[in-house]
Amino acid sequence: MTWRSEGAFAVLFDMDGTLVDSEPAWDDALRELARELGGELSDPARRATVGTNVDVSVGIVHADVGRPDADPLASGERLVELARRRFAAGLRWRPGARELVEAVRAAEVPTALVTNTERDLVRVALGALHDELFDVSVCGDEVRQPKPHPEPYLTAAALLGVDPAAAVAVEDSPTGAASAEAAGCRVLVVPAEIPVPAGPRRTFAPSLAAVTVADLAALAPRAA
Repeated sequence: MTWRSEGAFAVLFDMDGTLVDSEPAWDDALRELARELGGELSDPARRATVGTNVDVSVGIVHADVGRPDADPLASGERLVELARRRFAAGLRWRPGARELVEAVRAAEVPTALVTNTERDLVRVALGALHDELFDVSVCGDEVRQPKPHPEPYLTAAALLGVDPAAAVAVEDSPTGAASAEAAGCRVLVVPAEIPVPAGPRRTFAPSLAAVTVADLAALAPRAA
């Protein structure tokens, strides 16, 4: 069954923690950055970085280790370098994630990747699959206001030519879910590292392993 000809709905996928198990790589990179700055990253600070972009994460690290004097640009470049090394070693797909993306593509549903991660790291994480699996992508270094602001999801919907209300976002974090919800999307939440609170546009699943294209279509009002 295909959906594209009907213009029924679109699926907008987050990356870190949703599609690929990259949070352990970020955890290692953030903790190493904190040590290089002379401290140890606390667990609450680490949790606060989940779903954020590099600039926000660096600010959290600086505050947590008592280094407000540190250069945010230098720390951001160092964090990206540390993360890149770990991404290049290979990242595992989350259970059912690749199968679901491929099923969405096979059904000819418009797809987007919407992530707070910088494009350079996205290319390292997904390689050639980036172009094979998504019609468009919006990365954290390409928007003025990253998640939790709605701009990333609004931008993705505009690039696909769909109404955000006809799109289903797939997310794992409070930051990402808030962004998609604020943009007007329905949100399928698959929590990974931290709990995600309930919301008026949110539906929860324990993993993507049992999620089907029909399940996603049922979440989009205009796909009915």
